[in-house]
Amino acid sequence: MTSSDTPVSPRRPARAPGRTDGEVAAVISEIARVLKSREYEISVGMSALMAREIDHLDDDPRLVDMLNASVAGNVAAVIDILINDIPVERLQPAAAAVEYALRLAQRDVPSHSLVRAYHMGQNEMLRICYIELDRGALPASLALAVVERLTEIIYSYIDWITGYVFEAYEAEHRRWLDTPGSVRSSTVHYVLSAGDPDTSAFEQEAGYSLDREHLALILWREGHDQTSALDLLETRVRAVGPLLRTGGPAIVTAIDRRTVWAWLPFGRRVSVADATELRSNIDLSDGVRLTVGLPGYGLPGFRRSHLQARAAYFVATVPGAPDLSSTVGFADPGVAVTSLLATDLDATRAWVQEVLGDLAEDTAQAATLRRTLGTFYATGENHVQTAQTLTLHRNTVKYRIDKAIEVARTSAVPHDRLDVGLALQACLLLGGSVLRRASETSARPSG
Repeated sequence: MTSSDTPVSPRRPARAPGRTDGEVAAVISEIARVLKSREYEISVGMSALMAREIDHLDDDPRLVDMLNASVAGNVAAVIDILINDIPVERLQPAAAAVEYALRLAQRDVPSHSLVRAYHMGQNEMLRICYIELDRGALPASLALAVVERLTEIIYSYIDWITGYVFEAYEAEHRRWLDTPGSVRSSTVHYVLSAGDPDTSAFEQEAGYSLDREHLALILWREGHDQTSALDLLETRVRAVGPLLRTGGPAIVTAIDRRTVWAWLPFGRRVSVADATELRSNIDLSDGVRLTVGLPGYGLPGFRRSHLQARAAYFVATVPGAPDLSSTVGFADPGVAVTSLLATDLDATRAWVQEVLGDLAEDTAQAATLRRTLGTFYATGENHVQTAQTLTLHRNTVKYRIDKAIEVARTSAVPHDRLDVGLALQACLLLGGSVLRRASETSARPSG
């Protein structure tokens, strides 16, 4: 048989249209199954990217928590679409994604931040998919067909979900502008953020003079029900004024349906410098919680007291933190410095574990030792006062302190008392968000 008589090979032509839908779907499904095994890692990385790169998305631990839930819901939806070849028109949006859009609308976060987050997520998901595709070393024609289909699916999903949540955002934003206090809210945001605001216009519109002492509060309601708590929160603020003998009515502005910012006006001198008097005078039942700044005079004091209340709020609402008092003050022990540490939890977690060694484990025994050692430092290293504070026998206290110091010495590098004391304070206020979990402990190399 001559070369001209040789049968033509049944090989497919090297172009995308030559690939069947079944072949393309099979490859996409396999890629998606790999992504499914990395779903948590992908969601966490994507959330961190958005919080870092997009303004207004990391101003509040609760917003960050909702961002994480929204991203996780969208990542799970995309992976399911890719695995099962689900048409976009059959989908229902993740509840967390819708709730996050509503919360941004209530917080008056610009809608472009929401849209940009989705486009950033789209690009990141495509990048991850392309990396997995490249690892498969597929024939060029099949790889091209898969890229085209992946891009089409993910673009279609983002186009659909963005339209849905943007419509929800706009409707909620219109409703929010019609709620009582919405004009005052925009005015408050302006006077807080503008470099040189028109204070007379603010005072006229808000009916609140800045030429006096101010004490800033943040109140919010815990719980999972989605009903508005604004009337309840405003009632709590209005009630505390007469108890503290303020110099006039408070200014209250709604931040979302379950959070308000408030300022209590005083004369040129104010006796309330921490949360102690508020704890004893304000009714914080029904899941209401409160943080408070320090008194401040004039516009700088109005702003500074609010920033301090927000710092305390940041500590009180860090995901994984222990349940602190229903009232947390910026002046409470350790809150001010811990609020700085809480802005970078990854770095703080690593530092705490480096300083405390095995004393940073998330166990009941380690917690007991940390509390004893922390109290010992707080009492000026006085065994008797420590025993009285903890209602323990002095010998028990001494044993626990010796044990705690011994355990802390498991850290790689010795640290001084100041570092240890600060790390213990971070553990007390931030709890599990900075502690080493049992799974992390077992994964560490021995020796």
